[in-house]
Amino acid sequence: MKIAVLPGDGIGTEIVAEAIRVLDALDLSFEMESALVGGAAYEAHGHPLPESTLKLAKEADAVLFGAVGDWKYDKLDRPLRPEQAILGLRKNLGLFANFRPAICYEQLVGASSLKPELISGLDILIIRELTGDIYFGQPRGRRTAVDGHFPGAEEAFDTMRYSRPEVERIARVAFEAARKRNKRVTSVDKANVLETFQFWKDVVTEVHKDYPDIELDHMYVDNAAMQLVKAPKKFDVIVTGNMFGDILSDEAAMLTGSIGMLPSASLNSSNQGLYEPSHGSAPDIAGKGVANPLATILSAAMMLRFSLNQAEAADRIESAVKHVLASGLRTGDIWSEGTKRVGTREMGDAVVAAITKKTITG
Repeated sequence: MKIAVLPGDGIGTEIVAEAIRVLDALDLSFEMESALVGGAAYEAHGHPLPESTLKLAKEADAVLFGAVGDWKYDKLDRPLRPEQAILGLRKNLGLFANFRPAICYEQLVGASSLKPELISGLDILIIRELTGDIYFGQPRGRRTAVDGHFPGAEEAFDTMRYSRPEVERIARVAFEAARKRNKRVTSVDKANVLETFQFWKDVVTEVHKDYPDIELDHMYVDNAAMQLVKAPKKFDVIVTGNMFGDILSDEAAMLTGSIGMLPSASLNSSNQGLYEPSHGSAPDIAGKGVANPLATILSAAMMLRFSLNQAEAADRIESAVKHVLASGLRTGDIWSEGTKRVGTREMGDAVVAAITKKTITG
C-alpha cells in the first residue's frame, strides 16, 4: 500500500503529521513518501505541482493531501498559484468524483449554529463532479495578466461545459452510493437559467431509469442552499456539478459545527483517490498548534476504506474519533463551555491513544 503524502502549505504540515501518526498506530504495512506541493513547491521548484510530485501521486495507491495556499501568492499569475496544484492532480489522476460527508456527531450538536433538532443525527453525502464545469471549460477569457490581475481589461469570461459521459458517470456514482444509504438522490442544478444544467438534469433523469429502486428529485441550487439551512435532514445523497458542489459542501460543513471536522475523498474509475480535509490552509493560524486535525484523520479513514481495502482499520479510526469527542476534548473551532480545549498535537495524541486501546474496535 503506497501512499503519497503531500502536506502542502499553512496548517497542512501540522494536520497531516497527526494523520500519519494515527496511521502508524494501526500497525499496518504502508509505504509512505512525501513531496512538496502548492506554495511550498513553488518556492522550491517554481511550480505548484512539479513533475516529481505528479509522478509520485500517479504511482501511489492513494494520496494524503493537506492544504495549499497563502495570501502572499495571490499576485502570481493564476497557473502558478498554489491552488492550481489540486486542479492539476484532479485532472491528471482523473479524479472525477468528490465525496464529502457531512455528519453531525452527537457530541458536537451544540457547536452548530442551527437548532439541535435540525441537525441532530445529520448524515448527508455530497457528491461533487470534479473534472468539468466552469473550472475546466475553454476558452477562459484570459487577458495579459499583471500580478495575476487584468488592469485595463473591459471583460473576462469563463465557459461552463459538461459532456454526456461526465454527467452519466457521476450520476451512476451517486445512485450506487444511495443504494448503500437511504436510497434517495437529490440532483442539484440551475436548469431554469443555464443550458448546461438543463442538459445535466436531462442526463441524470435518463441514467435514473437504470436505478428504479432509488428515489430521485431535482432541485435548483438556490433552493438547495436554503433547504440545507432550513431542513438539512431531508437530504441523503446530493449530486451536483463542480462549482455548485464546491459551495454547497462548504455550507453543509458548517451545519456540523466546524469545517475542521469534515473529510473528503476524490476518486477515479480505479478507486485511486486523493484524500484531504474540506478546509483550507488557514495561514492565519499556521504554526500555532491550534488547528483541528480531525478532518484530516477522518480523511485517512476514508482512504483506508475506499482505496486501500482496509475497512476494519477505517472503522477503528472513526470509532477512536468518536471516543475522543465523547471524552470532552476539543480544539478551538469546536470548543464550548464544559469541554477541554486542546491543540493539534494533543488531539492527535488522544486519537492515537484511543486506537491503541483494545476496546476501540469499531
